[in-house]
Amino acid sequence: MLRRVLPILLTALVVVTAIAALVVRPATGAPQGTADYAVVVGVAGLRWDDVSPENTPTLWAMAERGSIGSLAVRSARKPTCPVDGWLTLGAGSYAAWDADAVIGECPPPDVVVEQPDGIGANLPDQRTAVRYNQERLPWGTMPGALAESMRCTVAVGPGAAVAAARPFGRVDRYEPELPADPGDLLASCVLSIVDLGTVSGEDPQERATAAARADAELARVLDARPDRSLVLVAGVSDTDQSSRLHVAVADGPGWEAGWLTSASTQRDGYLQLVDIAPTVVAVLGRPMPERLFVGHPASSVVGRPADLPEAVVGPNDADREARAQRTVADWFFGLLAVFQVLLAVVVVPLLRRARPHGGPPGPAPIPARVVAVVEVLLVAAALAIPAALLADIVPWWRAGHAGLLFGAVALVTLALATAVVRLSRPYPTTLGPMGTAATIAALVVGVDVLTGARLQLNGVTGYSALEGGRYAGVGVVGLGVFVAGVLLAAGCLAQQVRRTWRPAVMVAVGGIGVVVVGSPYLGADPVGAVALTAGVAIAAAISTGGWLSLARVAWATMAGLAVTAGFAVIDLRRPAAERGSLGRFLSALGDGTSGMTVQRTATANVEALVGSSLTVIALVGAVLVWFALLRTWGGLKRLFGIYPAVRAGMGGIAVATVIGGVMSGSAFNVAGAAAASTVPLAALAALRVLGHSADRTRPPVLPLVDGAEAAAVRDSGGTGVVAPGRAAGSADDGPDGPRPDAPTRDVPVGSP
Repeated sequence: MLRRVLPILLTALVVVTAIAALVVRPATGAPQGTADYAVVVGVAGLRWDDVSPENTPTLWAMAERGSIGSLAVRSARKPTCPVDGWLTLGAGSYAAWDADAVIGECPPPDVVVEQPDGIGANLPDQRTAVRYNQERLPWGTMPGALAESMRCTVAVGPGAAVAAARPFGRVDRYEPELPADPGDLLASCVLSIVDLGTVSGEDPQERATAAARADAELARVLDARPDRSLVLVAGVSDTDQSSRLHVAVADGPGWEAGWLTSASTQRDGYLQLVDIAPTVVAVLGRPMPERLFVGHPASSVVGRPADLPEAVVGPNDADREARAQRTVADWFFGLLAVFQVLLAVVVVPLLRRARPHGGPPGPAPIPARVVAVVEVLLVAAALAIPAALLADIVPWWRAGHAGLLFGAVALVTLALATAVVRLSRPYPTTLGPMGTAATIAALVVGVDVLTGARLQLNGVTGYSALEGGRYAGVGVVGLGVFVAGVLLAAGCLAQQVRRTWRPAVMVAVGGIGVVVVGSPYLGADPVGAVALTAGVAIAAAISTGGWLSLARVAWATMAGLAVTAGFAVIDLRRPAAERGSLGRFLSALGDGTSGMTVQRTATANVEALVGSSLTVIALVGAVLVWFALLRTWGGLKRLFGIYPAVRAGMGGIAVATVIGGVMSGSAFNVAGAAAASTVPLAALAALRVLGHSADRTRPPVLPLVDGAEAAAVRDSGGTGVVAPGRAAGSADDGPDGPRPDAPTRDVPVGSP
């Protein structure tokens, strides 16, 4: 009874520990009411490489005493042109001025600003922009939400008028440009928004001239700023098709010499454009609007180097890496898809000829050297993404030929990782390559997450800060590789223990994976944690063999729901503005506004489905499994019969990756990343099982009781060797007895 109950108790303990570990990160928002005035200064296109002590001395001095960061200017349109950036700033959510496509450079803001009374202004096109964002875009954005949160707002310049206009188009106070003495104007309302023009183009001299002109105007703003005011300078948009990271500087009480961050990025030194509106509202101590902002209040955190030139290296380097990452990632995943397709074409004939024929002559066997080479290539294919992740340790983006350097580093890393698997002690066994490669893949992603996910941010196999979707934790590709590595490694490990302990091993290893993925201190992906929980529950249910009975489905579902419900309850107890994606969705489901979330997710799924090479990898893997590996000659069914825990792990991978991809809006990208690691290893294991399919397990010969009889046999000249058989307790035995694919051998015993 104790042996039966103990694994169940340990499984329950792991589930409870997983729930306890998914503690939501404490709020990091700015303190409420830290300033009496706020001045937001926008310069479209301003980047950190435009800032220097010689050309922009005012902004440089402001950055030395204030907090700095890289600003992602994502809006509801790509690229984010100046008018979209200003509208997004004033809405606190992703907005777009219209649906016109942008070809080449962004047009100047064509906004009609009327001044009927000479004090305020009116934007006649604002109502049209509101209807477009409310009715045709899936974000439910309300342009003018920031102005509606204030009693009075000042706007200087046409871009500022777009940000400061209320939903019906009214701007409280407006000036086309800064007056000679802007002090009275900036002190007339608690919030002032100032447009200092645009820095555009790639000509260094033109950019320097435009930046210097904006810096001179900024000096006048700082000279006239009211007492106890926060001044926030932002490069509010891109100016052409090339997305970049832009300048963000905050100067005021409580913002001294730090990094800017927010709960929407959870990464020191990174801020989103949608964070500016909630930051202003929080700093001024105003209540958040009834329609919640998408962004979160920014805050200043310590850790920035005291030397500003050294500190600015980080944002500049991040911009270069993010820009290079997009191009290199496209061709990397394209080449990986081609490699996976070619391997699938090569493996199919090997599978058909891998099984030895004990009767009539069959096809000629594949030379052992060819099989060995293909096995090494399969291991390399499974480790390609982890190797590319490790390649980001080297700053390849700084080189003149960044793509070539990345490719060289990735190939060297892949060769070393493949050699580790090939030379490992378990490699000759059936599950040795699978277990070793899966463990390496899980460790590479897991260690990166545990150390701050520095390799995934702007990495080729990670996520880009320019996209504005994720800045910390585990990304879509990392999630797929990590899920595959954890569940495959758990399956191989569970196969080495007794049957009653296999569910406990699956849950223990999988529970660690759930914590790594779901904890906001680590992976910060609640959707991924829910998906992995479902996969672990299914894997644990069938790890002892057999199929998914009603009882197994019931307890697996309860275990998965327990972790999911625990995570949801914790998230829902947070303030509404600080909830994660799971808490926000459940809140929207409760008040009947979840339709927009579902629409956004569906749209993202369609875009990811048709625009990613990982979709090709997922489909090729599914075709290879269904039409080859699962055929009678494919070997996978035999593998599953001999190693039920491995079958459980692969089943859990399929469940977790499909759920994670669909719920996160990434379609088959998670499954594609998992398939890139799982399918090659499954094909390799199937080849080895087929190679042993003609082996037969012989019953062990019982030892003699009478040792004297054995001595008599030896004395009479007997050989002391019986017919070929297996010794009980052989190294090829599994925990439940001899394995059918284990080779036979002649075993000397004490009698003929």
